[in-house]
Amino acid sequence: MVTRTPTAARKPSPARKPAIAKVSAPASPTQVVAKNISAPKVAAKVSKKHKKEKRHEDKLKVVRDSFTMPQNDYDLIATLKAKALSGGVHAKKSELLRAGLHLLIKVSATQLKSEIAALEIIKTGRPKKG
Repeated sequence: MVTRTPTAARKPSPARKPAIAKVSAPASPTQVVAKNISAPKVAAKVSKKHKKEKRHEDKLKVVRDSFTMPQNDYDLIATLKAKALSGGVHAKKSELLRAGLHLLIKVSATQLKSEIAALEIIKTGRPKKG
């Protein structure tokens, strides 16, 4: 079993050194050159960090959800998967549902209302086992 000491009780590691050493007044031209050489390295580290942050912004956030539907509607997913496969595209359930959303967003509010009215009304929530 490993025991850890509280953060306040830990001693700083002797191997760590501050990133930039404080120099009150440059004693020689070599110190000035050394100080100027270390500055671009710090800037390079910042730019790498900026690139990592930018990569995270480019990714889409994925949301996991669950829903309930009648068995005959669920069977339509298999039919649509077979139809997509015959067209040369392997589609997942989530891809088919997303494609359906993209198609529904293009219809008018009246058409959407009539399609929703044509659906079978189901009780929401998890179905009973049995």
